Amino acid sequence: MVSLICTLQDHRDDVNWCAFSASLLATCSTDKTVRVYSVRDFSELPFSPLTGHGYGVHCCCFSACGRYLASCSTDATTVVWHTDSGDIAAAFEHPGRSPVRVCAFSPDSAHLVSGGSDGTLALWDLRTKTLRRTCVVNEATVVACSFSPCGQAFVTGSSYGDLRLWDPEMNQQQAVKNAHDLGVTCCHFAPQMQSDGDSVLFRLSSCGQDSLLKIWIISHHAEAGWKMQLLYTLAGQSAPVLSCSFSADGQLLVSGSVDKTVTVYDANQGVLLYTLKHHERYVTACAFSPTVPLIATGSMDKTVNIWRVEDGNSGYWNEGKSLPVANTDASCEGRRLAGHRSLLMGDWSEDDVSAWLHEEGLEALVDTFKANNIDGAELLSLSKEMLAMELNIGTAAHAKGTQTRGANRFSPAHLCREQRSALWTLALRESAGLRNKVIRKVTELKMELIGTGVPDEFLCPITREIMKDPVLAADGYSYEREAIEDWIKAKNRSSPMTNLPLPTTTVTPNRTLKMAISRWKASQ
Repeated sequence: MVSLICTLQDHRDDVNWCAFSASLLATCSTDKTVRVYSVRDFSELPFSPLTGHGYGVHCCCFSACGRYLASCSTDATTVVWHTDSGDIAAAFEHPGRSPVRVCAFSPDSAHLVSGGSDGTLALWDLRTKTLRRTCVVNEATVVACSFSPCGQAFVTGSSYGDLRLWDPEMNQQQAVKNAHDLGVTCCHFAPQMQSDGDSVLFRLSSCGQDSLLKIWIISHHAEAGWKMQLLYTLAGQSAPVLSCSFSADGQLLVSGSVDKTVTVYDANQGVLLYTLKHHERYVTACAFSPTVPLIATGSMDKTVNIWRVEDGNSGYWNEGKSLPVANTDASCEGRRLAGHRSLLMGDWSEDDVSAWLHEEGLEALVDTFKANNIDGAELLSLSKEMLAMELNIGTAAHAKGTQTRGANRFSPAHLCREQRSALWTLALRESAGLRNKVIRKVTELKMELIGTGVPDEFLCPITREIMKDPVLAADGYSYEREAIEDWIKAKNRSSPMTNLPLPTTTVTPNRTLKMAISRWKASQ
């Protein structure tokens, strides 16, 4: 039996990927954020959401050691985060500045592969934080990637429909053309491998635009090399299948589809066990927990559903593994951002900003913000540089004031040079942390602007923010002028929406849309 136990509703746009570690769940979205939750009770971690990407985030994954979380984005970067603090460990810019659609860690956590919209693959060395190798698959977008459990191979899938098998040096070992008609969407190795005499056997799942889920046997022989054979073709869903994932014991296989369903199969027999229908739009992501019998599914309805699996097939989980705390339903069902403010953020007065600072525990900044006449419009435009250069937040001057206030309870005679130095360092860190907190909270506020009340056509497809100066591009879509011009300047001559070449880079003002946005704002 599979039952829904929790629904997370924190993302403000399509959920694109879900990933588990032993103790955490990560989700990423077109809203440009990565959110991280504790598997124990699905509470969001203090440093979440992670907001290091400029555009939508397509994929996220944990390293096997659990210390790192990687995410990749349309902004052409793959960012590696520390899972204990949310700090950035490394940021890799994809070769050619192509949007990055997928990323995957090697099982030893030493390397990371990223795949781009221009058909390129990049292999990154995490120890040295350098690009180790790169290659061009074809002109199609690389949308899927998974490492074998031994780390001696990885498979990629493209929008052309091909599955390709690579060794760790990025030498192609095998290719299956048209594995999925109209394109591959996801692939995932089962965590187990078997030995059959001189050969080692693996199972790989893949899914695609042909509405099919497939299970492959991949074998490696010392003399014959690598070979891929189709084992099962599963047709339990009526529309393109967008995601797939094996359970930790390899007994179950889950998939999500455009038909809004989640299916669970017996992976050994290729038999459909369950069809789940609790999402309201396309199911874009699914993942099994490696330690407890849980499935996470993400959707274009902006939610992540958490499912409990109670099934005799999953023997790995039945060996004394404990489920999350019993009050999970109450702790996260229906959770949303506050959203109690009656005005758009840009219309806030200085007093509204002061009230918000108090709500967010930033009382120490009220006087500074008032002295600089920070209202809602100014708050929206704040950046780290502005906080440092114009408001002195996060600078030595601000830290000095913090240190002075914090040291009032000490007599100078009781502080030696080392103590004063330590206090100064602590104050500087706290001041920089305060600046980062302001930026994080402002970002969260911006996310509220793209809640369910904003018509989707008013949001720029690149930035996912309400457009101020919408323009029409040659692909027929409207974008924020600055966003599409930056896209083109970065040598992206393809459409952000279709990935097809743009016949021309000329854009024209969409005055009708601009007036519609103005009327909508006036009505709020």
